[in-house]
Amino acid sequence: MISIVVADDQTLVRRGFVSILDSIADMTVVADAADGGQAVAAARRRRPDVMLMDVQMPGIDGIEATRRITADPNLHRTRIIILTTFDLDEYVHDALRAGASGFLLKDTLPDDLIRAVRVVAAGDALIAPSITRRLIEQFSVTSATPAGSDERLSALTQREREVLQLVAQGLSNHEIADTLHLGTATIKTHIGRLLMKLVARDRAQLVVTAYETRLVEPKPR
Repeated sequence: MISIVVADDQTLVRRGFVSILDSIADMTVVADAADGGQAVAAARRRRPDVMLMDVQMPGIDGIEATRRITADPNLHRTRIIILTTFDLDEYVHDALRAGASGFLLKDTLPDDLIRAVRVVAAGDALIAPSITRRLIEQFSVTSATPAGSDERLSALTQREREVLQLVAQGLSNHEIADTLHLGTATIKTHIGRLLMKLVARDRAQLVVTAYETRLVEPKPR
């Protein structure tokens, strides 16, 4: 059973998400919150598997709430999905850098919402990989270091760099395994080592790191 907390200051939006998710057999909404402070408190109290977090809320906003939750060692298993109105939004990119696992538009279809929660809970793929990659590419390039100069890459083996490049392309564990002709379990091991070496919480932060270190170059515009 996937436990979920929904945080959004708009009552109708929040109740809509709660209603959809609570009707799914393998999901249960354990709390909801109307602002960032309530979201942090609910996370610490209920330790959910997944949180839906609005970006712009009164008081503590969604980015700061995300930062506080991902910094809490007791909540290392909680994954955060950012809710936003616009997909190519710098606020969303900041939330991903703060530790969010992905994002969804508020007008997303119910089936896509349910699928996204399952993807994040499983942790082996990105939500909407092409859009996520485009967002990270657009906003990470401004803070990127010169190619090959970032010390974060120095601890990685050649195979780990190959896996990181494929993660940054939005491939799932199964797709990476097929590309490299390796077992899925081996890919999970490599990704686990990447998360540890790069001090990343989730594969979304691996994608950010891949672009910021220029391991993956943004496409010319």
